[in-house]
Amino acid sequence: MGHKNLIRTLMIEIPSVPGSLGKLATTIGLAGGDIGEIETVQVGPASTLRNITVNVENESKLTGLIDDINDLGDGFKVRTVSDDALLAHTGGKIHMTSKMPIRSLADLRRVYTPGVANVCRAIEEDPSKARIYTSIGNSVAIVTDGTAILGLGDIGPVAGMPVMEGKAALFDQFAGISGVPILLNTKDPDEIVQTVKNISVGFSGILLEDIGSPHCFEVEERLMKELDIPVMHDDQHGTAVVTLAAAISACKSAGVDLKEARVGQIGLGAAGLAISRLLMAYGVKTMLGADKSTKAKELLKHYGGQPIDSLEELMEGSDIVISTTGVPGLIKKEWVQQGQVILALSNPKPEIEREDALEAGAAFAADGRIVNNVLGFPGIFRGALNAQAKEINYQMLVTAAETIAACTKEGDLVPHPLDPNVHKMVAQEVENVAVRMALEKIRN
Repeated sequence: MGHKNLIRTLMIEIPSVPGSLGKLATTIGLAGGDIGEIETVQVGPASTLRNITVNVENESKLTGLIDDINDLGDGFKVRTVSDDALLAHTGGKIHMTSKMPIRSLADLRRVYTPGVANVCRAIEEDPSKARIYTSIGNSVAIVTDGTAILGLGDIGPVAGMPVMEGKAALFDQFAGISGVPILLNTKDPDEIVQTVKNISVGFSGILLEDIGSPHCFEVEERLMKELDIPVMHDDQHGTAVVTLAAAISACKSAGVDLKEARVGQIGLGAAGLAISRLLMAYGVKTMLGADKSTKAKELLKHYGGQPIDSLEELMEGSDIVISTTGVPGLIKKEWVQQGQVILALSNPKPEIEREDALEAGAAFAADGRIVNNVLGFPGIFRGALNAQAKEINYQMLVTAAETIAACTKEGDLVPHPLDPNVHKMVAQEVENVAVRMALEKIRN
């Protein structure tokens, strides 16, 4: 038999008739497939659902095998075809569970009726007690309208649910926070803002996720102003925090003073503008930016940056270049200056390959594969929730970035995203800043 390297799991409906599984196995074998694991998913009176893992040579063989199974007729049907990633998502990645076992009537009376009435009364008299006696104090809503999912664009909120579940899983693992996906079937900023305001009483924080530009700016700014709980748009500020951390580490490696350097940002979408603003909040004095959009360049100017008309001019005038355009190969080798620091962060293909940038004279170059938002948002929200903060501001974000950079080993750009100590340190430092700022506010 030839070398087989395509492994897929087929969910197949099989008639509940003796000999059906044998018939199916024979068909798979004749079509050139090797059978691996077989798992019964559901048994019904007329049919049985089974997950069957098959190993085939290529996509063409797989297509032929599926056609042969469907052609068996009499109740045989391939329902789904999953690879490893799809299989890992079967049934979703998150599940709400009870923290308390209910094994007796005494347990039932304590956690539900009649015991729960006393807790409701206590919260009615003092609403702040909801943070103590309910999960609200440890819950963050993960809100999307599905307009900018990953790099896939406007694919809708339901198609974005796997991302929201992933965020919830990361919240749980790295910060012990209950992240609750909220899918909004509207792109209207007024409706988004009103809906989030209406549900906000059940949460102690709002993480806006994969909301497209430019309406993401309006949505975030309005919610930050109108709610008294922390609001953060991860594609803006989560990305900015990890990028600032990477820039601090890169400058350390290259022997460059980031605050005194001329920094050029290529691409002024949600991430690019947020990166520019955070770098200026950190202390960068000269922030240049280029984008095709006149509106985006006007916004940069409004925030204190300097718009540049051509990429070549920006490359020529920058000590550090950060790029978040999503356009592979955008930066030409001949534009690279001797001793430049280049962070071409678009995934999966950067604006310039690391090797090409170094060959052209860059002192340090990196792509976006290791610059992951997961290093930021769990710890930032844990710190904000611990401090019972009413907002996530630039001081907290800069502190998070500096902490991530301080946790980075020499030679690395950022720490390993799964290092639990990094998340703990970020949470602790963000909490310290939030508490200190709250005390200063009281004194003043």
